[in-house]
Amino acid sequence: MRRGTFVRWGVPIAAAAVIAGAMGAGPVIAAVSGDPVLPERTAQQLLADAAAATKDKAGPPPMSGTVQQTASLGLPALPDMGGTSPLSLLSGSHEVKVWYGAGDKLRVAMPTQFDESNLIVNGDQVWYWDSGDNTATKIKVAKGAEKPHELPTPGPADVTPQQMAAKILANADEHTAIRVTNNAQVAGRAAYQLVLAPKDEGSLVQEVRLALDGENYMPLQVQVFAKGSAEPAFQVGFTQVTFTPPAEENFSFTPPAGAKVKEETLGASGDAEQVEQKAESAKEVRKDTKVVGAGWTRVAVLPATLADLTAKPAETPSDGKPGSHWKGGSEGADPSALVQNVLKTATPVSGTWGSGKLIKTKLVTALLTDDGRLLVGAVTPEEITKAAGTK
Repeated sequence: MRRGTFVRWGVPIAAAAVIAGAMGAGPVIAAVSGDPVLPERTAQQLLADAAAATKDKAGPPPMSGTVQQTASLGLPALPDMGGTSPLSLLSGSHEVKVWYGAGDKLRVAMPTQFDESNLIVNGDQVWYWDSGDNTATKIKVAKGAEKPHELPTPGPADVTPQQMAAKILANADEHTAIRVTNNAQVAGRAAYQLVLAPKDEGSLVQEVRLALDGENYMPLQVQVFAKGSAEPAFQVGFTQVTFTPPAEENFSFTPPAGAKVKEETLGASGDAEQVEQKAESAKEVRKDTKVVGAGWTRVAVLPATLADLTAKPAETPSDGKPGSHWKGGSEGADPSALVQNVLKTATPVSGTWGSGKLIKTKLVTALLTDDGRLLVGAVTPEEITKAAGTK
């Protein structure tokens, strides 16, 4: 994977990382009473409870539910990237259904407008079902290979508020004021609400609200509000959840009659080579990337040119290698189409640091300089141009 390809995919990832990584903890304010009634907890206690719930290596408790993710960042109309493309998450609403029994029992269903894909894990049995092309793929691990840490579609912590909350809580420091606001009902469950807000006026974020289950303190919802907005610019949360072990039939799968059945192996030599190449590319980009500022006004500076961002990635043939046909993979989407649409809204800017194109959304500002840099942060245009002048 060339550096330019990695940079193109890194744009939305870097933006999300800046938002999530800019969180911290500040003054502690006592819990505010509200409906529904829950035992009183201080912000400090809830912060510790939430951190413990998101760091549990055993995973979340047995559960099933529906998660909805909604983004309203103020981006221009996005091209159709496919229902499960990572870039599609930058706009609109998306729904995922999750069943989790234990570390080796998982089902994730990703419905789209016309079809649905399912990942079913039941011990050593792993299936990927795509109703769109009527294909059932049995996934195996190559003999002698380590069990993969990542499957072709997200695990429970990736598609629920737990992952995002964990990132927010992991970066808690002196840059954020934290308080508890009125309790709420989320997915039919009583929840505490932690509110994190930046102390620095240079951030575009007004506040982040974490809804924590009143019984087990699991994150039920994460909402990010932009300054001046009454509605969240980004949120991910359960619309329905039950913390009981799902029925066993949820983890059983038999290919329907007439379905195409395939077998693919993870950990094969070709697959391992691809992973190694991507790891080397990521290492190269990290080496060339720097961060300016701290806390909520952190700005990531990546090497990138207009040609890097607008060039289309090379076609990846369906050669039977693991993951080549999965719709959730990154190979099937063209991020250059999104970049070209967004660049239409760019404003020419200049300063002592040089010149470039500025793009501002509700939560993220990006600056593509003519000297080959891409700056991304959840900050005001003034902050990002200031960062552009930092050597």
